[in-house]
Amino acid sequence: MAKPTRVFFFVFFLTLTEGQQLYVNNEQLNCDTITNSTLGNICNSIPTCQSYLTFKSSTNHNTPSKISTLLNTTPTLITNSNNLSTVSDVIPTDTLITIPITCSCFNNTYYQHNTTYNISDDDTYFSLANNTFEALTTCQALIAQNPSFPERNLHGGELVHVPLRCACPTTKQRAAGFKYLLTYLVSMGESISSIAEIFGVDTQSVLDANEISETSVVYYFTPISVPLKTEPPKKLQRVAPSPESPPPPGETPPSGGSGNSKKWVVVGVVIGVVVLLLVLGFVLFFICFRRRTRRLQTAEAAAKTKTFYDSTSTEEVKKGSLDVTTTNSSSTTQSWSISSEGIRYAVESLTVYRFEELQKATGFFGEDNRIKGSSVYRASFKGDDAAVKILKGDVSAEINILKMINHTNVTRLSGFCVHKGNTYLVYEFAENGDLDDWLHNHGNKKKDSDSVGLSWKQRVKVAHDVADALNYLHNYTNPSHVHKNLKSGNILLDGNFRAKVSNFGLARAVEDEGEYGDGGFQLTRHVVGTQGYMAPEYIENGVISPKMDVFAFGVVILELLSGREAVGFGEDRQVLLSSTIGQVLEGDSVRENLRDFMDPSLKGVYPLDLAYSMAELAKKCVIRDINSRPNISEVFMTLSKIQSSTLDWDPSDELERSKSVGKMSDS
Repeated sequence: MAKPTRVFFFVFFLTLTEGQQLYVNNEQLNCDTITNSTLGNICNSIPTCQSYLTFKSSTNHNTPSKISTLLNTTPTLITNSNNLSTVSDVIPTDTLITIPITCSCFNNTYYQHNTTYNISDDDTYFSLANNTFEALTTCQALIAQNPSFPERNLHGGELVHVPLRCACPTTKQRAAGFKYLLTYLVSMGESISSIAEIFGVDTQSVLDANEISETSVVYYFTPISVPLKTEPPKKLQRVAPSPESPPPPGETPPSGGSGNSKKWVVVGVVIGVVVLLLVLGFVLFFICFRRRTRRLQTAEAAAKTKTFYDSTSTEEVKKGSLDVTTTNSSSTTQSWSISSEGIRYAVESLTVYRFEELQKATGFFGEDNRIKGSSVYRASFKGDDAAVKILKGDVSAEINILKMINHTNVTRLSGFCVHKGNTYLVYEFAENGDLDDWLHNHGNKKKDSDSVGLSWKQRVKVAHDVADALNYLHNYTNPSHVHKNLKSGNILLDGNFRAKVSNFGLARAVEDEGEYGDGGFQLTRHVVGTQGYMAPEYIENGVISPKMDVFAFGVVILELLSGREAVGFGEDRQVLLSSTIGQVLEGDSVRENLRDFMDPSLKGVYPLDLAYSMAELAKKCVIRDINSRPNISEVFMTLSKIQSSTLDWDPSDELERSKSVGKMSDS
């Protein structure tokens, strides 16, 4: 009978990887020594993936809502992943729960999931890593990614960037069927084999994932990577600690028995306690020293807590300076809405505006400059119009996507500003507003009864422009991107009625092939979008792929043809526009059905044959079966042919035909 694996007791810990998920032993304890293994898990060929963390609930973080704020995730994801009822459910202290997160490759080097933390007076990088964030980061990684805040010069109220450790499966792991890597916090008495048993994976796969062997030492309260073929259990059934006494310090556990495939993990309680007391003594001394010096620095610190863009130069922004605006002694410092690395890379190609400049350009964000009651304002910088959008939360992902995109049919981001927890993005201005207004409100302008809103040629051109933008996103960006929120309200029209796809807040990078299957499929539990535009596989199963953009674009084409909204009402129930086109193109009266379906504001001035071709294309785009939908490249090619034929079409011919039909009916 194999003897149970024992775990070395130590309260302070590490995180993952060098080669990819390399176990770093105790190297994380010395904050002055930085190695690759303490900085993070090395990226492989996958730039982003779904991953999981484990976290022990504490007095201050005992509900999904509070934990999600700390770890920068969505509360409902935590409730769903742990079989909880609401986001306010109180989780018993020291309960280990799973946290679904998105893991991304930072600076093409390390995998991490980013969050921020507002420092209190007694915090140090060491205590943040080893207490607050429970080994999900290291003091070395915190120091490396917060160059504006030296290790021994932290002040209460400062907001630091926290890189949480995660990883994506390697090629070898994906080939073996593993889809996720979970960061698991080892508890006393647990072994690699007992942890593997919790998740239904073999012990060797866990050893390989951490680049350790059966004889490696694994320490209590340190994280290890667990490869998973399926989502983790809703409730983690942990193995009870072994009742056997640990071996004396320095003595190797005996081998033998039938468990020779299991790795022994040494428990050295005496050494752990001694080292713990030494470390705690040092921390207490350091805290007392900080408290003494802080009283002498209060005035100086208060003078330094000014708004980021109001008090720092562009060069300071490039170094990752943070907004620490404080209005009075009792107020809470506002949090950043963009991650520090996002700032560093964004300023290389974008204009950094001061808040006063935005106030002046927007008339102090006056209602006259607010666009459609939204958080977007019209602005004027030295005579050039622009749009200023106010956002909360971490928007660095949207900035980084728009930075890499250079396409005439994607709205251009020119600059940004961060002020008191809000991010202000400055875009090129679209003089003619959004497509939704033109289709459903005729441009939201006063028009006479003879107005047709958008002409047929303009509608075809808009469809072609949007297809061109999506084709670029799906096939010519690296990695490919899915917009995820395409709708007529997010399609802007410039002065020449050229379409610009906007609002990339939900956009997501996808792989062409890989562990999610052909076509770049990914899965999510966090389904967000606009009713009427969301593909059925996304609503029902959380499937994310380029085909969801194709579905939404099919709905936009139907809006262009009919002038109707994506969701309408009929017989006291909601009717999706995407569900109506099948009936229009069926039966013996297709031409009559199509004429009835077309936007009345066109007044019949359109080529029916080309309208039929567009309707057929839209029908293919909104088909329920994801595999039966065309790729955006096929859609773009078809629309190119329709546009070419439209250019040869003479509207006057259609007017003459309409008059002839009218005279015949009169007679």
